[in-house]
Amino acid sequence: MPEDTNIDWDSLTFSMTNTDFMYVAECQLGQPWQVGNIQPYGKLEIDPAAGVLNYGQGIFEGMKAHRSVEGNVVLFRPDENARRFQRGAARLGMPPVPESLFIDAVEQVVAANSHFIPPSGRGALYIRPVLWGTGPIMGVAPAPSYTFCIFVTPVGPYFKGGLSCIDLVISDEYHRAAPGGSGGVKAIGNYAPGMMPSKNAKKRGFAEVIYLDAVKHELIEEVGAANFFCVKDKKFHTPELTGTILPGITRDSIIQ
Repeated sequence: MPEDTNIDWDSLTFSMTNTDFMYVAECQLGQPWQVGNIQPYGKLEIDPAAGVLNYGQGIFEGMKAHRSVEGNVVLFRPDENARRFQRGAARLGMPPVPESLFIDAVEQVVAANSHFIPPSGRGALYIRPVLWGTGPIMGVAPAPSYTFCIFVTPVGPYFKGGLSCIDLVISDEYHRAAPGGSGGVKAIGNYAPGMMPSKNAKKRGFAEVIYLDAVKHELIEEVGAANFFCVKDKKFHTPELTGTILPGITRDSIIQ
């Protein structure tokens, strides 16, 4: 069972609660990744000319650690997160983090913060791996150095109602991604443009936005915070992955 952290597990929301430790590793462009280490959670120094700040050269992942009924700590398909992280790095011209390093880092930071994992059925420990181009660069080119960091936080449901139904609204004005772009990876630059449409939707009483394709404006592609599924004739249907939709791990698991 979790140690005393003064957290009210029954009141958890999807928000940031500082934990004790994070994982940090460094890499120079063209060189192998150095083995990182666990260090106290805190601020990181970054150059104002960093590639991530000026050109958005960064990606992230999202996954969770749960506590089972028996009290064990479990992860769900972390190898798939590692591979998606690698694809995202390659798409943005960054050195991919080896799968073994990624999974070892996840396991280390989860173990170091295990007392923040909620009891079974009362939340999860959200795991946020990030990869940034932290070296200074003035021209539009890959940064000279990179930082791989993982931090965690205990969370409740992403939507306030948990697994209850939510209302969505189709956007006919904004699009999440276009063919040939970066919609198929978790690039940090994909998310800020969706904040205003999402905010407007919530003002109208909707929980999220459904985005249509950017070419014909006819086909459903994705929800702002998730892949899209529907049930028709007792079968699951979901849009085909064509590079504009994030290949969700939950999506892949449902299909399999």
